[in-house]
Amino acid sequence: MNRPIASAERGNVEPILNEVVYALDRLLEQDETTVIDLASLPFGPGELERLDEMLGVGELTASLDALGKSRIRETRYPGVWRLDPMNTDGEVVGRYLEVTWSPDILRSQEPDVAAARARLADSLNTEQDPLRDD
Repeated sequence: MNRPIASAERGNVEPILNEVVYALDRLLEQDETTVIDLASLPFGPGELERLDEMLGVGELTASLDALGKSRIRETRYPGVWRLDPMNTDGEVVGRYLEVTWSPDILRSQEPDVAAARARLADSLNTEQDPLRDD
């Protein structure tokens, strides 16, 4: 007697974990980042939770507040990150696995660094040094 496959058993978790293994190989061998868009995959009931359980939680967690909050968590496997960006209403607008040394979303953007440098230099030029005799 054949048992019908439950709707929760779409079989996405194992292929995604295999893709993560190959992505880690590419990161180590070619310094190549991989992003897996979990929101684009047809998860059955409970599969996303199972994937999260299999990946676990690592040592690093970050929160970003730009056009809504974003959660960035390292999994128990260093180099494998779970990213959940949210809109200003707190709704999750994406679900990603990023296999990388450090998620791009945490990197400072060059224009922002240039603006920060200009602000700091301007601040130094306009403040009086209390140790200087003028």
